[in-house]
Amino acid sequence: MEIKVLGPLEGGARGVSVIPSASKPRQILALLSVNAGQMIPVPTLMEEIWGEAMPRSALTTLQTYILQLRRLITAALGPCAPHAAKDVLATRHGGYLLRVPQDAVDVHAYERLAGQGRAAADRGADEEAARLYREALRVWRGPAFVDVRTGPLLEIELVRLEESRLGILERRIDADLRLGRHAELISELTTLVARHPLHEALHAQCMVALYRAGRQWQALETYQHLRKGLAAELGLDPSPRLRRLQQAILGGDPALDAGTRRGAALDMYAA
Repeated sequence: MEIKVLGPLEGGARGVSVIPSASKPRQILALLSVNAGQMIPVPTLMEEIWGEAMPRSALTTLQTYILQLRRLITAALGPCAPHAAKDVLATRHGGYLLRVPQDAVDVHAYERLAGQGRAAADRGADEEAARLYREALRVWRGPAFVDVRTGPLLEIELVRLEESRLGILERRIDADLRLGRHAELISELTTLVARHPLHEALHAQCMVALYRAGRQWQALETYQHLRKGLAAELGLDPSPRLRRLQQAILGGDPALDAGTRRGAALDMYAA
């Protein structure tokens, strides 16, 4: 059985879906899926579904939702399955556990690939790192939990996953910059800085890519857009590292040239 939450909620086995139509069972399945292999206590599940507005019938209603999910799992597994639905959505003392291989849930497949990419980057294997980061990002089919009502726990997980996704995207771009792919990155980076107008790391990467492509004036213009945005929205100036990057572009610092093994953008001016 496979479950996908990085995009529309999907899942099932043998082409038969296990996704319930009602919102609260969908929440339960999403929360159990991102924590596959871990027991989720009953109070935690009830907090996710109802928050502080806990009805008196909360425990009974939760048990009903679990039964609904098990019926869907039974239909998806089929009569010849080696495991019953109670083995897949298992009861543990005080809670419930979704027993599926971790890579059967797209969140865990994404995190495994992202971790392998970071390890490759730490070894200096930028080509391998860029490939693994791309594979990790391809697991995403849209925003996490896009069609799932999120309670307090899934909301925390949503923020964590979206931050992780952006961080892996930055790492992939850094690896590509170190590989001299600045010209191929310009279109992607200009789109990203437009979507994230106050994000310094993306602006730094865009500045480096533009500078290496012989478009110094556009690199400096990118800095000015960020500076004005930070001042207008937050009353802040760009960080010292980004100001040092601007000065390096103005001075034509050779460390910015493609092929240097030092960092791709901000790290070169961290000191």
